[in-house]
Amino acid sequence: MKISMRSRYGLRLMVELAAHGGKGPLLLKNIARAQEISEKYLSQIVIDLKAANLISATRGAHGGYMLSRPPAEITALDIITALEGDLTLVECTRNPNRCRRESLCVSQSVWERLSQAMTQTLEEIRLSDLVEQLREKTKETVMFEI
Repeated sequence: MKISMRSRYGLRLMVELAAHGGKGPLLLKNIARAQEISEKYLSQIVIDLKAANLISATRGAHGGYMLSRPPAEITALDIITALEGDLTLVECTRNPNRCRRESLCVSQSVWERLSQAMTQTLEEIRLSDLVEQLREKTKETVMFEI
């Protein structure tokens, strides 16, 4: 299993918004430039993030995108599920009764544990944590360049 480019870019977009929080809305073209992502591709991602009420948009001369909630209240799970949907790895863990082999299958427990671990990990990561990591990396880069 691989995380889609859509989710990877969506997470980067959200970190960019969170890192600039409180400074007003950001234009999508500025996010695209800062993250080196196609503005056209990001314009598709923001649709799902808005639908999930993770971001809001403001029109006009001082418009753009901003977070709908504080970064400490948004998890990586919120972002990934907004962009990917259900994270269940295999159908039989979501609907065990649909499988003829459910009573004999031992691999189902593997997929169930893996899905739970992935969900729990993403739920523990807050957008504010990622912004803090970004700030630390930025400090390290500046110190390295001096």
